[in-house]
Amino acid sequence: MMITRLLCTLAFSAAVAPAGAAIIPFPADGAQQVDPDTQLVLRFDQPPALGNSGLIRIYDAANGRLVDTLDLSIPAGPTERTTLPPAPYLATPYVYANGPRATNANTKAGTPSAGAEPGDTRYQLTIIGGFTDGFHFHPVIVRDKTATIYPHHNLLEYGKRYRVQVDAAVFGEPVQWQFSTKPRGPAADAERVEVSADGSADFSTLQGALDYVPDHPAKRVTIFVRNGDYEELVYFRNKSNITVQGEQRDKVRIHYANNEVFNPHPPNISTNEVPGTFPSRRAAVTADNVKGVHLRDLTLETTLKGQAEGLLMTGSENIVANTTIIGSGDALQVNGSTYLPDVKIIGDGDTILGRGPAFFERCEIQSKHAFMWIRNTADNHGNVFLNCRFTTLGGGQTELARSPVNKGKGYPHAEAVLINATLSGISPAGWGPVTGHTSQLRFWEFNSRNPDGTLVDVSQRHPASRQLSMERDAETIRNYSDPAWVLGWTPPR
Repeated sequence: MMITRLLCTLAFSAAVAPAGAAIIPFPADGAQQVDPDTQLVLRFDQPPALGNSGLIRIYDAANGRLVDTLDLSIPAGPTERTTLPPAPYLATPYVYANGPRATNANTKAGTPSAGAEPGDTRYQLTIIGGFTDGFHFHPVIVRDKTATIYPHHNLLEYGKRYRVQVDAAVFGEPVQWQFSTKPRGPAADAERVEVSADGSADFSTLQGALDYVPDHPAKRVTIFVRNGDYEELVYFRNKSNITVQGEQRDKVRIHYANNEVFNPHPPNISTNEVPGTFPSRRAAVTADNVKGVHLRDLTLETTLKGQAEGLLMTGSENIVANTTIIGSGDALQVNGSTYLPDVKIIGDGDTILGRGPAFFERCEIQSKHAFMWIRNTADNHGNVFLNCRFTTLGGGQTELARSPVNKGKGYPHAEAVLINATLSGISPAGWGPVTGHTSQLRFWEFNSRNPDGTLVDVSQRHPASRQLSMERDAETIRNYSDPAWVLGWTPPR
């Protein structure tokens, strides 16, 4: 759907904590065996105030070398959509460099890739997952009585002792403490590593674990994420044969306030529409150009409105299972063959976006406006839903999918097929608006039912859509009920 104005403000504090307030750091002063990917946490006896100036500096305590600086006078990121004219897509596929990964330790954040123009340099920038163009981020986030400090990624190392120095302007009084990191990480060939937000596992952040494990391990590597709240931007690229396994779906929450305004595409290159184009940076969690990556038993959420995915996944032969995905417009974007069993998706409109193929089984999809905008070509299937439930939020009615001409381009092969769906709050037309050529469009339903089990009245369905029947379309129904037929590979069921 069309999203109007995008707001990017977080509920951060803005006054100054009184001098003498108790401050408890984490890691604790003098702590040892700390994960190098740790976030730095300060706990106050009352809600702290975050100033708009001051430095947070991290030093190598052994030699006094300045390792990292966070400058609170630099805004986190833009809060208003740019008014630049539409940019073209890449003429050739984006190249993912092989070899050592670029990090903040060896590359300046904001270094352009693929001919992109540098973004606005007035904001905070950090390299995540090797994406040198960088991400805007919040160096400090205050929640109630806790302030979390986010060092630039990949600057802290194993086997080091660090001193943290926080200027008085940041919280109203200076803070200083030291800690030592673990001497080494898990074995290079480990088939399982663990993440815990409290620092008691191999890693403190999901991003830290993803950065550490090999990109293409010979045997599948499982990253087990213990229950906890993980407020972090997650981006990983060009990886395969990795499973991210949550401990409990509703108790592993990975989230961030991100959207297209806060982390926009480059001024001269657009994203999302053409296969192989410039990667998007607007999702809370992005799995970019990956193969055989499995995400299981997680909650993934962006907390901003606008074009804002909880999960954006591109690649092939991927699985997202028993996972909750929460976003706004384009809450879930899936580009490339993906199997999605038992997934719950919540969004504001165009809640599922992508180019397919994607097979959804036993899923629950909730949306305020049109549930999907599928953009597949004739080369692959689109979105197929088997035994799924669609519920319109807000008490109104909306459509299952739309297919408008976008910036002069239509989607004549758009495909969305529902088999044995349960529908609530769907308009009588069911589908639309649809513009452009419709002869190859596949907006199909079979056996759609109301929540009480009765058949949906489809007598007013959009003329471009079609109702399948067992008498006439038995083979088609059988094929579209088979994920291997839709995806081109056989996922476990």
